Amino acid sequence: MPGEVHVQDLTPTAVWLVVLVTLYGAYCLFLGLRGLARSGHAAAFFLAERGLPFRSFVLAATATSFAGWTLIGHPEMIYRDGFQYAYTSLYAVAIPLAGLALMKRQWMLGRRYGYMTPGEMYGDYYGGRAIRLFAVTVALMFAVSFVALQFRAAGFLVDIVSGGAVRTDIAMWGLAALLIVYTAAGGMRAVAAAGTLQCLMLVLGIVLAGGFVYAEIGGFEAFNRHLADLARTAFGVNGTTKGAGGGDYNAYFAIPGVIQFTSGVGEQSSMGGGWTGVMILTYAFALMGIQTSPAFTMWAFASRDAAGMASQQVWGSSFAVGAVLVIFAVAMGMGPHLLGGPPGEGLAAAILPAPALDKLQAVLPGTISMMSGAMPWLAAALAACGIAALQSAGAAHLSSAGAILSRDLYQRQTAPTAPAGRQIAPAGPEGRQIAVARLAVVAVAAVSLFVASRADDTLVLLGGLTLAFGFQLFPALAGVCWFPWITRQGVTWGISAGLAAALATDAAGLQFAAVLNVDPPWGRFPWTIHSAGWGIMANVGVCLLVSALTQDEGASRRREKFHAFLTEYAALSEEKRGLVPVAWVVTLAWLFFGIGPGAVVGNDIFGRPGGGYEGWMFGVPSIWAWQILFWLFGVAMMWFLAYRMEMSTPPALPVTPAAETESRA
Repeated sequence: MPGEVHVQDLTPTAVWLVVLVTLYGAYCLFLGLRGLARSGHAAAFFLAERGLPFRSFVLAATATSFAGWTLIGHPEMIYRDGFQYAYTSLYAVAIPLAGLALMKRQWMLGRRYGYMTPGEMYGDYYGGRAIRLFAVTVALMFAVSFVALQFRAAGFLVDIVSGGAVRTDIAMWGLAALLIVYTAAGGMRAVAAAGTLQCLMLVLGIVLAGGFVYAEIGGFEAFNRHLADLARTAFGVNGTTKGAGGGDYNAYFAIPGVIQFTSGVGEQSSMGGGWTGVMILTYAFALMGIQTSPAFTMWAFASRDAAGMASQQVWGSSFAVGAVLVIFAVAMGMGPHLLGGPPGEGLAAAILPAPALDKLQAVLPGTISMMSGAMPWLAAALAACGIAALQSAGAAHLSSAGAILSRDLYQRQTAPTAPAGRQIAPAGPEGRQIAVARLAVVAVAAVSLFVASRADDTLVLLGGLTLAFGFQLFPALAGVCWFPWITRQGVTWGISAGLAAALATDAAGLQFAAVLNVDPPWGRFPWTIHSAGWGIMANVGVCLLVSALTQDEGASRRREKFHAFLTEYAALSEEKRGLVPVAWVVTLAWLFFGIGPGAVVGNDIFGRPGGGYEGWMFGVPSIWAWQILFWLFGVAMMWFLAYRMEMSTPPALPVTPAAETESRA
């Protein structure tokens, strides 16, 4: 019958996968039950009593930052577009760079004023409802689109590994049930505890897959000699970069110029591919939206102290994840072009016929298939790593969405109000808030499953738009953490303009326009600028203009209260204030040459791509050497900012709740 699992049809790899997933599922359920027993009040369920220990924060926050896309989708994009896309691996530094600027100060505010959700912080600081609703909207978008994508990908992976014995929808619903149970039962504590294991499995999966490719080809040097042969050809979907800027090279091995003034994907093709220097930079902006999302504000509120933030940003993300991306994910993505025969044959030929949505998940199953013959247990371990990685971000975004719906919608609607409409007390028993949050987790997950079960390419596009939307909260967070002159009106109108610009330049918005019979004269990502880039330009421009026109003395005094606290508790010494210009120069240089327009220099500075293995200064393609160089530069930059400039170290003074400070006064 359709939907049945036929045990007799399971391959050895599938049997091993069943065993490993069962063990993984049992562990997650144990965490959920343990969290259930320790979640008797709101702070415990929503924020693990603000007591996430160092290790849990470092690993769980890293897992949420990178999740299943890094193991499954990222190598597939490298396979499709080569090193011009592989350059985006430096998002291992760019993503935590956003958190470095914001998380410590959010933690301080949460600890000082008792915030449980980002909406509460925004509402208290800016004094309006609109920004709170923006936070709710973005949280729901992350929860629905990201969770749906993770559900679908996990189900597809099980389907492929089991040889069709377990269908995508059956696997998807089973794994979704596991995620829902431990997230709804255990809250933030269970999500963080599971995230520690999921982070380790994510890194292990990339190392296993990339290491297998290196072993099959004959080692690192043999891998690069094969790359040199490929670089001499015009093989690849994007041909060469002739006329695009940055040299006339195989497009797999060069960034196609600083920018191309095309009308966008779907209207006008880019020469030599779309990953120009400006596209890479603005795509990194979109990914930074992960750490400006509501889920990461809640990670900040939940941390026991600020000590783990620098470790997560410098060592967990920039160094560890960066290393596996620039070394092993490249092998995963480029390996299919080199294994099993000439370009276009072997593994590459085997994965091309995948269905439209699942092209973003074809490289990993192909690698698992090659492993299965001799090492079924290792192939199953790799598949289990993929499943765990996919669940990490889903759990975090579901948990935060449940908390936000409970606190920012239910609690605010049911709390007693003063005559002027201002809330004066929290809503009823805390147990009711937790129950509402659990119901919200189930409801949002159900919507995600519905979306995933009817998924097509639109699901992938919606996930990309969500990232662009998430980054539109950056000016609002920057105002809370750094700039008291940004006003409520400026933030509100800025976010509105940013969301509109991001929607108008992304495929999801263009599809919506088509439904309305509107035909804009541009396609997706015009001028090779990601929708997150268009959005943040509109956002910041409007925010600055409106803020300049809406300065109000009373509102300014309220905001200054928060900044006076931040300045007192997180002020730099005189000695280190002199390093502020150095910090700006280093950061802007990395953004420009590392992941921005200046990255085009790396195309041939260490040897022409087609110059052969002996012509490569370091024995690797020049673009890869430049990427590795700026990965190391990025790690050093993050260390300097996080530790030396104290942007992610514990504040000099212990942060106590405002009520305690006022009572002592």
